[in-house]
Amino acid sequence: MKDPFPIPPIPALSEAVKPLADYLGLPTLPLHIHEVLITAAFYEFIRSVVSPALSSRIFPRQYAALSKTKKMNWDVHVVSFVQSTSINILALWVMFNDEERRQMDWQERLWGYSGGSAMIQALAAGYFVWDLLITATNVNVFGLGMLAHAVSALTVYSFGFRPFVNFYSTTFILWELSSPFLNIHWFCDKLGMTGSRVQLYNGLVLIGMFFSCRLVWGTWQSVMVYRDLYSGVTKGFDYGAVTGVGKSEGTTVPASYVETMRFVTPDTGLPLWLAVVYVASNLTLNSLNFYWFFKMIDAVRKRFEPAGPEEKQRLKVEASPARESEKLLKGAADGTAVLATGADGHVVTRQRRRTLLDGEDPDNAPPV
Repeated sequence: MKDPFPIPPIPALSEAVKPLADYLGLPTLPLHIHEVLITAAFYEFIRSVVSPALSSRIFPRQYAALSKTKKMNWDVHVVSFVQSTSINILALWVMFNDEERRQMDWQERLWGYSGGSAMIQALAAGYFVWDLLITATNVNVFGLGMLAHAVSALTVYSFGFRPFVNFYSTTFILWELSSPFLNIHWFCDKLGMTGSRVQLYNGLVLIGMFFSCRLVWGTWQSVMVYRDLYSGVTKGFDYGAVTGVGKSEGTTVPASYVETMRFVTPDTGLPLWLAVVYVASNLTLNSLNFYWFFKMIDAVRKRFEPAGPEEKQRLKVEASPARESEKLLKGAADGTAVLATGADGHVVTRQRRRTLLDGEDPDNAPPV
């Protein structure tokens, strides 16, 4: 599949980045650097312009009540929602329409190139470039954990420009299928909808999607990539067998290799350090997925857990309608759970316990 991105490579930009790409051993980066930068700029436009404008119009009171740092967090969640939704749709489209990708053998899956998968990889790298810039300049808001996540994610996806496991860029980006529902869950808390039916139904979908795409699909595909990496380490790379160079007359090379293996060189191979780094990163993320899954179940459960005797003693019922509106607004901003509203407009509240899904504790970053 040719790269389906609507804007073709910009020659001047490709030439400018080529020396860096050659130095780092990333030969396909010049073909996709415009996609990386356009994507990063697009997400910053959403964060700094689109989100504040739309949020102020759709949720004027709730958004205005947020502090500067909480507005930043809100806007970042808007970007996360847009990014995870759009890239999942595009990744699924590539997987269903890229015939070249479907027929790849283990060598092509390791060292091959497909324009569709490379586009997904570039769009993901663009998001992580933006994510790195935002977290690095706002460490006090997002914490060192999210900064480390941005650095590691960008590093891993940059390997694809070697190209290396370009095939799996669409496969593992589907971990993000649960992220739109995670963001909806977060917004429910900020909009005073904690414990609502909307949050309940969304939470059930979130848990089901997280289990399906991260634990089932993610683990299965991890086994597949480990198998290919094992083949690459044990069998090595035969440049002649892939290109026909130096082979006797009559040696056949799969026709697909002309396109998919066009970036391989005699130096192409799988260094042991690269295989170890990739497997270690993948195992870490898989382990975190299992940990996050059980924490997420606990977090969703706590949203709907009835108040205990001590909490009930702290419940406040205030008669002033103006005060009730203020309480609802404050609850949206600070995460207070609205337990009930009486026929006379009184609002019963209690402070909701913080959980993994709040996403504002740098030591317990959510799985986004």
